[in-house]
Amino acid sequence: MKDKIFREYDIRGKYPVDINEDVAYKIGLGYGSFIQEFLNQNACVISHDNRLSSESLHKNLIKGLLDTGLKVIDYGLTTTPMHYYARYVNKLFGIMITASHNPKDDNGFKFSFDEYTNARGIMVKDLKTYIDKGIFKKGNGTIEHQNIKEDYINYIVSHLKFGKKRIKVVLDPANGATTTIARDVFEKLNIDLTIINEESDGSFPNHHPDPSVEKNLEQLKNKVKEIKADIGIGFDGDGDRIGIVDELGNIVSIESYAIIILRNIIDKVENKKFLYDAKSSDNFKDEVLRLGGTPVICRTATSYTQEKVLKENIPLGFQYVGHISLNDRLRDTESAMYSSLRLIEILSKTDKTLSELVNTIPKYFNTPEQKFPSSDEKKYEVIANIKKYCDEKNYKYIEIDGLKVLFKDSWAYVRASNTGPNITLRCESKDEKSLNNLVKIFSTLIDIYNK
Repeated sequence: MKDKIFREYDIRGKYPVDINEDVAYKIGLGYGSFIQEFLNQNACVISHDNRLSSESLHKNLIKGLLDTGLKVIDYGLTTTPMHYYARYVNKLFGIMITASHNPKDDNGFKFSFDEYTNARGIMVKDLKTYIDKGIFKKGNGTIEHQNIKEDYINYIVSHLKFGKKRIKVVLDPANGATTTIARDVFEKLNIDLTIINEESDGSFPNHHPDPSVEKNLEQLKNKVKEIKADIGIGFDGDGDRIGIVDELGNIVSIESYAIIILRNIIDKVENKKFLYDAKSSDNFKDEVLRLGGTPVICRTATSYTQEKVLKENIPLGFQYVGHISLNDRLRDTESAMYSSLRLIEILSKTDKTLSELVNTIPKYFNTPEQKFPSSDEKKYEVIANIKKYCDEKNYKYIEIDGLKVLFKDSWAYVRASNTGPNITLRCESKDEKSLNNLVKIFSTLIDIYNK
């Protein structure tokens, strides 16, 4: 197996070059042996998304698990949030076969070693080291096939209470795994629903809906305007990222979404902590402070944000790229489906449009996340050199999965991507001129040190 597929918070690569049936079988052997030997587990939960390669990987992963003597509870095709829910109700660890928002030719494995969320950091490396040793348990495991669809749908719907206003929604599941449940969920509620890109054969586009990349939501924007819908919602391939369009066809930032939810729940929750990742705009942090709450910054990635949300019982957390953790009414499963319905619920109880709600939120000047091609070896060296530069300039910064350099009313966040050979940069300021200066300074530094 190639070292590069073992990343910061999952196993991921191209199929069949990096990820294939042999790799799946070895991961089954390694994971099944590891959780029995070190974590005292004799069973696990398995499921997969609807990528064309997922079924054969699923079959071989299970074969490896069974050959270690493990009991496998197989849920077949699910979204990633459904998989998290299955782990939760069974009180077991497990593996989800998916490459999340990556292109359709990629695939991978999200796996857990604890009750909170996916393996991260050293946990991923520990599994790689263990597999490389090649000493696995032997046995004849058993398999139990289950279907969690109805339980999961009821779980979501039972934690919603819509108002009298019927909201007109355009939904784009990007031909991903949510196509298997989207219509069933939305039609249980008082929603006027139109769905686009509903095929479930794994043929979803290379670029999934992403709130930080405007071009990925063009089709959704056009449909919302065409039928005069109240809102457009987009999901990624495995159903744990959300993109939002208002009734005018404008993309709603994830921070704006979070502020609307924050304002709705802050007086209803006991814990006033609210989490955001280091890439996100300060307008969320400032709104939390204005409302008397405590903002909590966290490094990017579900493995870290969801763990913190669940461990500290935080009612709301989010990542700039579109992951939402809603933990105030039910246990968070980072469901894009549930997150979208919570916003629709708010719209059903107000006479304001989504654009009007967004317009009440302070607007800061910021860039989308910019990617600079590098190499997996070079990218960390670039960040280290930028840190030295900041030390020489006496710039204030925090080290949080990269470097977030702080100035008065502005910041620049530069980091080595954990999912590819890239360096990423995002900047923000309350002043457009200052923003442009920041971008120029830090993009130049990246170019210089990346040579």
